Amino acid sequence: MRLLSFAAPFCLAAGLALAGPAQAAEPENTLVIELSGGTVEIALRPDLAPQHVERLKTLAREGAYDNVAFHRVIDGFMAQTGDVEFGDMEDGFDPQRAGTGGSALPDLPAEFSDAPFERGTVGMARSQNPNSANSQFFIMFAPAPHLSGGYTVVGQVETGMEHIDQIKKGDQAANGAVADPDRMVRVTVAADE
Repeated sequence: MRLLSFAAPFCLAAGLALAGPAQAAEPENTLVIELSGGTVEIALRPDLAPQHVERLKTLAREGAYDNVAFHRVIDGFMAQTGDVEFGDMEDGFDPQRAGTGGSALPDLPAEFSDAPFERGTVGMARSQNPNSANSQFFIMFAPAPHLSGGYTVVGQVETGMEHIDQIKKGDQAANGAVADPDRMVRVTVAADE
């Protein structure tokens, strides 16, 4: 199944945003992403999407997100990652298939909310089936109100958005596909550090 391969780039991902400024999350609900350029902390929102948040934490704790590529990055829109099946740049990376895989765990039922898609919102990627989110997620560079209510919002970048801004951008003509992509070096839950 090709995730997020809609006719228009804006019809592809899902995310979360807090209604106001980012608020500190407790360590159990803080996802820490180490990038080559610095650390990003994401305040997860189990109040909005408990099953999706649990999935992100499970995969992080298994080390499944370590070395996974940002395979689709559209300047001014979003950076997508999390394909643990085909996106691991040290074990099984397949640039032709990155973005089509998930994890060995089952897909999740949608947990849509009215949280807006703002800069720094983190959402779950899915196919056209609303109940197909699995491991992939994306981080918004800019607001995208057209995504609100159609994707599961799971968190908000709390610190390190400047590092997300520096992720290598993809080719607009190739729907954001990135040649020689950047990666998440290590992903953990703050409570485990």
